[in-house]
Amino acid sequence: MEKFEIIITTLFGLESVTVREVRRMGYETSSVEDGRVTFLGDMEAVFKANLWIRTGERVLIKVAEFTAVTFEELFEQTKSVKWHHWIGKDDAFPVKGYSLKSILASVRDCQAIIKKAIAESLSEKHRISWFEETGAVYQIQFSLLKDKVTLMIDTSGEGLHKRGYRRVSNAAPLKETLAAAMVELSPWKYEYPLCDPFCGSGTIPIEAAMIKRNIAPGLWRSFAFERFSQTDMRMWNMIKEEAEASEKNIALDICACDIDADTVEIARCNADNAGVGAFVKPFQGDARKIMTAKSYGTVICNPPYGERLGEIKECERLYREIGLNFQKWDKWSYYIITSNENFEKCFGKKANKKRKLYNGMIKCNLYQFFGERPPKI
Repeated sequence: MEKFEIIITTLFGLESVTVREVRRMGYETSSVEDGRVTFLGDMEAVFKANLWIRTGERVLIKVAEFTAVTFEELFEQTKSVKWHHWIGKDDAFPVKGYSLKSILASVRDCQAIIKKAIAESLSEKHRISWFEETGAVYQIQFSLLKDKVTLMIDTSGEGLHKRGYRRVSNAAPLKETLAAAMVELSPWKYEYPLCDPFCGSGTIPIEAAMIKRNIAPGLWRSFAFERFSQTDMRMWNMIKEEAEASEKNIALDICACDIDADTVEIARCNADNAGVGAFVKPFQGDARKIMTAKSYGTVICNPPYGERLGEIKECERLYREIGLNFQKWDKWSYYIITSNENFEKCFGKKANKKRKLYNGMIKCNLYQFFGERPPKI
């Protein structure tokens, strides 16, 4: 099977976590840049990456890379790509992308030129002058960074964070990909409890349950590549069947707490939709007051950040109060993400480790407090 470069885009700060996932699938990465991880693979690798990658945003096939400082160069080099190997005469090929620190700064002009170049290339090979674009959608992605052009085909369709289980969410949901990364970065062992005292729509507990039970995050959704002419549907169905059969039968102790009763019900419904309703226990409670009888465990949470001055002060008061409460959970580990730079001071404890992450466009820190190593069970 033909091999090519596959790019997985990520949120900034999650690249190393995605690298580990790629290697677990049996592939070696060839390059790691801000927001993207590249490895060599074939269509089977495309199927598996879309199905199994938890911390990436999209799976893209790189079809070309070159330098262009004039629109003529951009047109001619784009046209020279063998687009007919991918795109049929009835297929759609919309174009979108971005330009950073490049002479060709106009995204709209680059978009139009790339579209025209692809159309002319396909017109010569398919011997047609008009494209209906009623078939499969081959979304063309381009990036221009310091005059280096990368042309890619999106195989995912909707972003990979859209697993399919979250039918309803609260006002500010955490992306599934970021929630999964927080779990992957934590020391949580399934033999011990995990608690999210700010669970919202349940994303962190659900992702944790799916990771430990080895449930593929892409099982309940469809992908753009399923309509590609290059897709071997028999192979794809076999890969999905193997994924379904690989689920681990292990018990889990995961609690999902929120102060709002309606939000707790949303978390419960989402956990059921994800197939982990039996392992995630949502309940109404106040993070400032909840207690546990368990000696060891892990807290992973995304408390409110606050945006306006009054909200920030209120959030900082909340951090102080949960810090006092969590002192009673002295052997537990805590992984807490927030954009508030005063978090450690408010929480009353300096983190053992701090990692810069982005929640959407919000620059955050993942504060990591290490508890005692639990005994082996």
